[in-house]
Amino acid sequence: MAPRYDDCVGCLRCTTEHPDWVQVHHNPKFRRLGDSYIKPENVDAIHYESQTGRIPVKGAGYRGKFGGKGWDGMWTDMSEIVRPTRDGIHGREFISTVVDIGGKPSFVSFDEKGVPVEDNLNIISIPLPIIFGALPDSAASRNIFDIIIRTARDIETLVVIPVNAINEYGFKEDHIVPLVTEKDREALLKIDYQPKMIELTDYDEEYYSSVQERFPTSVLCLRMPFNNQIQERLIQYYNSGVHVFHLTADYHGNNGDGEFILELIRKAHQTFLEAGIRDEITLIGSGGIIAAEHIPKAIICGLDAVALDIALPLALQATIVGECTDRESCRLKLPGKIPVEWGIQRLKNLIGSWRDQMLEILGAMGLREVRRLRGEMGRAMFQEELEKEAFREVTGYVGK
Repeated sequence: MAPRYDDCVGCLRCTTEHPDWVQVHHNPKFRRLGDSYIKPENVDAIHYESQTGRIPVKGAGYRGKFGGKGWDGMWTDMSEIVRPTRDGIHGREFISTVVDIGGKPSFVSFDEKGVPVEDNLNIISIPLPIIFGALPDSAASRNIFDIIIRTARDIETLVVIPVNAINEYGFKEDHIVPLVTEKDREALLKIDYQPKMIELTDYDEEYYSSVQERFPTSVLCLRMPFNNQIQERLIQYYNSGVHVFHLTADYHGNNGDGEFILELIRKAHQTFLEAGIRDEITLIGSGGIIAAEHIPKAIICGLDAVALDIALPLALQATIVGECTDRESCRLKLPGKIPVEWGIQRLKNLIGSWRDQMLEILGAMGLREVRRLRGEMGRAMFQEELEKEAFREVTGYVGK
């Protein structure tokens, strides 16, 4: 019996009532989407969100596990009793998703006239805790850059572009964040606009000071990979004057030692918390964030904002060839020359859908702004910790 696509609503009732003669299998092409970390279901959800701008809801119910590795090992706590008006995207009470990027003083001093003494604070406010991170090298083309730059401008966020590409294509908008490696330091001096933020992949005190002098109103961000020495280095760089950090893992969310980003964020957040300076700095994170739920989970663990990477080309219907783990080795196949307006609308749809899902979580927790979510570990439950608490005295239980 061939399926009648016009009549089928995907309820799978036929397979339940008549399993002996009705079976529904995934298309083999569907199983080839993604890689070992980016599952076909993740790619399918991104495609749906990019096409419709809506939250994907399955009417057939969820048949899978309620836990797992990585992000699936963390659950958000919705047990708080909240006001009925605070009901996510359907509520009558406003929920703010604005976040600030930049160094903040621990306190503010005023003169006799009530004017703040500090007049050189560089703070960037963006309407969502989301920026566009650097794309995989295989997706870095003028066409794709035009799409993500215009989308970022329309939704009033930042977009990270390698500084050599900025010079090559002549980009000049201030929301474009130059990504500067040690080899590209001279290229930064060639740009002829004042960017809101600049990302440096290494720290050199003399060069850092010269960049701040050349771009006095720009927020300087230090881009660092997650590793075992990061906790000591974060405090060291903070004492040297760095107040904005972009911490990176690979596209599977792991660092070089195989640790997952979820725990890495918690360690970085706790480092600044114990030093009593968490509110003075901004933490941006990227790597392994491929679903809407990952953003609020990352913020609960301690980030101020996230940088999207591989999710952006997937929203533009790019297909992954082999394993996609980092910018250099990730191979993507794009569907020819993508119409710019079409690509912009798909990225806007994706961000709109992820924003709505963030509002649903904030509303269910009773929070009126996303900044209150940062580091709110009381709203999180971790499968490993719960299992250890419940089963550690049970004979045969083997925990980590």
